[in-house]
Amino acid sequence: MALAVAAFAIGPVIAGLSRHAPGPLSVLHLLFTDIQPVDPQALKSACTSGPRSAECQMMLLQLRAGAGGIFMAILPSFLLLLIAEGLRRGRHFAWWSALVVLGSTAVLAAMHVAGVVWPGVLGTLQDENMDFQNLSHLHNKLGLVVPLLLPGVMFLLVLGFRDLFPARATTGTYARLGRRVLLLGAVLAAVYVGAGVALSGGFTPVPSPGQLLTDVPDRFLPLGYTLDIPPAIFPQSTPAVMLYEGIGIVFWAMTGALVLHSFLQTPPSPHAPDPSRVRNILRSGTGNPLSWMTTWPGNRYWFTPDGKGYVAYRVNSGVALALGSPVGPAADYRTCVAGFARFCDDNGWTPCFYSADQTLRDEAAAQGWSSIEVALQTILPLAALTFAGRQFQHIRTNMNRARKEGIHVEWVNYTEAPLEIRQQIDEISKEWVADKKLPELGFTLGGLTELQDPEVRCLVALDADRTVHGITSWLPSYCNGKIVGWTLDLMRRRTNGFPNSTELLIASAALALRDEGYSYVSLSGAPLAGSLQNGDAGSYDSPLAHVLDWCGSRLEPVYGFRSLLTFKNKFAPRFEPLFLVYNDAAALPSIANAIATAYLGDVSTVRRLGLAGQLLLPRTPGAGRD
Repeated sequence: MALAVAAFAIGPVIAGLSRHAPGPLSVLHLLFTDIQPVDPQALKSACTSGPRSAECQMMLLQLRAGAGGIFMAILPSFLLLLIAEGLRRGRHFAWWSALVVLGSTAVLAAMHVAGVVWPGVLGTLQDENMDFQNLSHLHNKLGLVVPLLLPGVMFLLVLGFRDLFPARATTGTYARLGRRVLLLGAVLAAVYVGAGVALSGGFTPVPSPGQLLTDVPDRFLPLGYTLDIPPAIFPQSTPAVMLYEGIGIVFWAMTGALVLHSFLQTPPSPHAPDPSRVRNILRSGTGNPLSWMTTWPGNRYWFTPDGKGYVAYRVNSGVALALGSPVGPAADYRTCVAGFARFCDDNGWTPCFYSADQTLRDEAAAQGWSSIEVALQTILPLAALTFAGRQFQHIRTNMNRARKEGIHVEWVNYTEAPLEIRQQIDEISKEWVADKKLPELGFTLGGLTELQDPEVRCLVALDADRTVHGITSWLPSYCNGKIVGWTLDLMRRRTNGFPNSTELLIASAALALRDEGYSYVSLSGAPLAGSLQNGDAGSYDSPLAHVLDWCGSRLEPVYGFRSLLTFKNKFAPRFEPLFLVYNDAAALPSIANAIATAYLGDVSTVRRLGLAGQLLLPRTPGAGRD
């Protein structure tokens, strides 16, 4: 529907630029680009009796139609293109707007048709404005009438597909938009009258304030709707021409920007955030090591029709970015993918799944989706874990060294921990962020806010003086009502503390969780650290894969994603790829922007530019830290 409306908007403009094109729809330019060519002999004849006659002034205005005249002539096309973007996003307001513009165009077309079929009905419309007899490629009235019926056909077509546009803006959006447009019109009208009085010598005849005020509506109306009305005043000087033509351009350009902004705003979620419902499904269903991240603030939720599963997502840049795989019975993955895609389509969003597992990738591939690896998840099975053997010698050495230096570990809950412990955790985290000199990432990377969840466990490294040397946080992973594993999230260590506190904490947590009977720990994913030789070659032999590889290498000195993967490799984990799964390759730039926005959050433009500088500037050896 959006494409049809856009084609209907652009076609008449092309026809207007190709006056001699014999296509059956070429006459549509009379509705849109109605700036008629001026016959020099007619102009000379009209202005012989006096240069200020109405007919002469109208021809001169046509002759001098500059940027303002051209823009106002194609204003309906401009509005329809704008509306087409709203239709593409499923916006209900765009549907109403399309009906208004197409309905107005259909009424104008009906007037033209009446002028052809019953010339006497509209007086001199046929002779003075349209001059249909000069259209030599039309041999009969039917050839002229049929194309003019197209606006009515488009109106009925849009009217009949109302159900395609259910996405409504937040309550009050268009009331505010209406007030802003009215205020903008009032301000520009005042500017036109005030500046017109100051530039009155540049008009013919010299206008009074009342005449300028009366002329205001003509400055905002499409030129095709006013050409049969002789202009009351005519600009002659350059400043007067700029004022006369520019007011309409400014008004409609700013109005278009406001309308487009309303289309780009994320519509309210049909499902109100319900943390208790989400957690109940998560506990009783089948999740994965990243599923607990779906409970974090900032996520929206789409629930399956039976209410047994959900998809957590965020909307940025017209992209519904789902975090991980759907939560719920694994057998419903196919239904979840199709249902979530339909839900996104109804709202004009592009769906994609970020950090999805192999199962979801396979189910989506069966429905025609594409994928690319974006991270590697590290899984450490606990059943037979002992850290024995030569490959774990470094881990055992660090644990023995910590014991000798009086460093021990304790499980704590951040919200219930003693104040001195919480203050030290806050100081360590702030020190870590300040050391990066770039924004702390979010989305799949938790911070202090996520520590306040009572179901998140924290393991801290303390010395005899209760000084915190490091901290790790662990997220529960449920399966059928039971916690089966834990996922590493936050890792922080004191700069001048025990040098291997992070390694100590991970090893200690793994052994403690093994003794508690859990099946695995996940050391979480390492974004932008996937190797091009992993998995099937076809997945990595693409320009996008090499772009991601380049980004990972450029960000390494700042965030150390690949160093992090190397660090986790010390524990000999099992690597499982995580994928970006998408159904529209043309939307990849928007998807990339949505992912960046999800990770960076409300970071200022200055800091975003700083991060861009890290991507583009040459790397400094040794700039990164573990």
